[in-house]
Amino acid sequence: MSSTGRGPAAGRGRSRLRLVTGPPSGSPDPRSGGDDLLDPSVRRFSGRDPERGPERAAPGRRPAPRGSGAPPARREPPRRRPEPDVHDPDTEYWYAEDHEARQAVVEEYVDDAQGDLEAPFSRRSGTGPTARGRRAGAGRTGAGSARSGRTGAGQPGSSRTRAGRMTEGRAGADRADRAAAGRGARTTASRGGTSRDAAANSRNDISRVTSHGAAPRAGTARAGTPRAGTTRAGTTRGGTTRGGTARAGAQRGAAVPRNPTRATASRTEPVRVHPARRAQPSRGGPPRARAGAARRGLGGAAARTPRPFVLASPRRRVRVAVVLMVAVLVVIAARLAQLQGFASSTYAEQAEEQLRHRSVLPADRGMIIDRRGGRLAHDIEQRAVYADPLLMTPSQIGDAARRLAPVLGKSENELRSRMTANAKKRFVYLDRGLDRSVGEEVTELDLHGIGVLEERGRWYSLRELGANFVGFTNYGDKDAIVGRAGLEQAYDSVLRGTDGRRQIEADPSGREIPSAQSMEKEPLDGSTLRLTIDNDIQWQAQRELAEAVRTYEADGGTIVVMKPRTGELLAMADAPQFDPNNITERDLDAIGNRSTGQAFEPGSVNKVITMAAALDRGLIDAMTPITVPPSIERGRYTITDSEPHGTEHLTAAGVLARSSNIGTVLIAEKVGNQRLEEMMRAFGLGAVTELDFPGETAGALTSASEWSESQAATIAYGQGMSATALQMASVYATVANGGMRVAPRLVDAVISPDGEEQETAHEPERRVVSPETAATLTRMLEEVATEDGTAPLAEVAGYRVAGKTGTATRYDPVSERYDGYVSSFVGFAPADDPQVVVEVVLDNPRTRYYGGQVAAPVFAEVMKFALTTLGVPPPGTRPDSLVLDLDR
Repeated sequence: MSSTGRGPAAGRGRSRLRLVTGPPSGSPDPRSGGDDLLDPSVRRFSGRDPERGPERAAPGRRPAPRGSGAPPARREPPRRRPEPDVHDPDTEYWYAEDHEARQAVVEEYVDDAQGDLEAPFSRRSGTGPTARGRRAGAGRTGAGSARSGRTGAGQPGSSRTRAGRMTEGRAGADRADRAAAGRGARTTASRGGTSRDAAANSRNDISRVTSHGAAPRAGTARAGTPRAGTTRAGTTRGGTTRGGTARAGAQRGAAVPRNPTRATASRTEPVRVHPARRAQPSRGGPPRARAGAARRGLGGAAARTPRPFVLASPRRRVRVAVVLMVAVLVVIAARLAQLQGFASSTYAEQAEEQLRHRSVLPADRGMIIDRRGGRLAHDIEQRAVYADPLLMTPSQIGDAARRLAPVLGKSENELRSRMTANAKKRFVYLDRGLDRSVGEEVTELDLHGIGVLEERGRWYSLRELGANFVGFTNYGDKDAIVGRAGLEQAYDSVLRGTDGRRQIEADPSGREIPSAQSMEKEPLDGSTLRLTIDNDIQWQAQRELAEAVRTYEADGGTIVVMKPRTGELLAMADAPQFDPNNITERDLDAIGNRSTGQAFEPGSVNKVITMAAALDRGLIDAMTPITVPPSIERGRYTITDSEPHGTEHLTAAGVLARSSNIGTVLIAEKVGNQRLEEMMRAFGLGAVTELDFPGETAGALTSASEWSESQAATIAYGQGMSATALQMASVYATVANGGMRVAPRLVDAVISPDGEEQETAHEPERRVVSPETAATLTRMLEEVATEDGTAPLAEVAGYRVAGKTGTATRYDPVSERYDGYVSSFVGFAPADDPQVVVEVVLDNPRTRYYGGQVAAPVFAEVMKFALTTLGVPPPGTRPDSLVLDLDR
């Protein structure tokens, strides 16, 4: 359907072009005026197609046609058309009959540096490429050659070559255009129907077309061969008439009308040429100017101002902006629906919660009192000093530390380091538990960043008195007072009570709204512990113990005072002592209760258990003779008495009164290891007491089956096993109570805040030895506190005293060897009606170490004071003397 050829220009790399007059089937009509730039079928012909490279800059304004007098008009952007289908019968191809005509008709376009595209056809005027006029020649009346052109100014045709783009420079393209123009003029003249003027005009037009892409010719008519059934009506443009020309379709057969709905006499079909790019301008020079006539619409109307070819589509930006705005509105609407619909109740509750202000009404911690109501521990109002380091400069921190040090009793460096170490915090305690007077002094200093708070604190009015068993407290979570040792820890849940709550509605500044609802729950104060301790006896015991420790240079000591019939503890004194109101690092070794937490090898005080086992089984009585050699061998060890002697003939009472180790071992061998272990455990050794005190230890007592021969011998007189002071005091209380063991008690009752008393449970009594055995033992123990015994210093004027001394080698857990001694004395009085049991233990005395020398005197002082305090009258009887040494 088309005739193509290669001319000189094609030989230089230009592609062949197909010129079409009608759109392919299904493509939009070029005269419709619609915007087909958005049609996907034609988008690939656009310079903005992403597959064909970057977008091209908008073309500039073209100059007005020469001689037309018309004002310059902005050239319309090229219309993008799909490539014509060669198999489409509706497609009409323009072709030249010979090589020269093709060169004159086809206007080659090559790549332009700015990426501009030349429009090959006129959308509204109905004119085709001006090359047709050049081939046909000039015919002013519309008649002429077989292919006639149009009168008036033509529009430049353009086509995009199929083989490739011309990459030659502008000079080569100009030479090819001039040669083609000359040949086209000669061809037109040879066909006839043209004058010299027309030929000259044709040559001028061709030169203008090839160099600028379009050139109007005034007063020149183009005649061509009519195409069957097709006429083109001319329009007057600047005095130039375009005559209608019939184009015969002899060479293609029957003519196919392009638009059957329009009158063929009024408009003919436009020539469509595929666009090609213009030649790229030479580097370093400006692009070649373009010349073209202003487009005219139907009836000679002015052409529509073309849209500029921009880098980005405004329509696309608008669409993106609309989509984004819609998305934002959807998100906002969804959020509003969630807040107002689904989560409205949740946010309403949160709003109400912001109005509510809750505060804790701390409950007062219960008191700890002695048996007579004397306060040992109670709550008081105290002051706390704090700092806000974030608001203080280094100089202010230094000044505050210097001025607060003497008031708080702390070093300046300590206060400064505490503030600087927390420089980014808003609240740091400098000291707590201060008296109100100290808080007033700090307030008067008026230091920047330093404040004083009111708080509840624990106060121990008697300071060191009973601190070892009362314990101490500190601040726990949410500044609650928490027990950390002693009874404060053991009965923390009872003493703490239940905090109250207060709920009000307040404004943002924290002021209560008077008309708003409020709720208040009163705190429930903690219960009070009433102890079995007597503060007076406790004070005397601590005083005597501290004096003995200083006198004998002991490492420490303990005193236990209890009532044998009830198990009530009247005193538990420890040395060294500490003040629970002000605990320092030096007090770490003093914290704790030695009476329950420190076990030691009791020594000779344990001989009473060996005697009780033999007496209770009838193996001996008080007058049973015992031959005591100077020493005995058991296992690999040699056993001797505290003082060297020859062979002695003592009674059982004499063995106990003179504390003979050899005689005790001989009696224990009669009892047997198993029975001796059973008796020791029956008295409560090897297990914690029923007191259930924090940190209490059970001592050490291995099974008899594990005893070696030497260990069985030493255990009989209190070595090779261990017990606490409270355990040994309980042993003698059992003997004083006629053989019935009573569990020791420290807390007598719990008093609720409303005054109701609830006495603590009493453990059931259990018999350990018979009353006769207990009475015999009591009589034998009385001989110890006489001139013939080992503890004459334990005598209490006017009272019968029964007891036993103890001097045991001391095991040092640090060096893991025996080093020093443990001196002790345990007894009760009056012996004929026991009321008080007192045990005194001194740990590692250095000046003297025998129990009868260092512990017995302390026992006497404490016992005398206790008997007087309790109002125990002296007995009116004297004991019968017992024979101790059969050799005398």
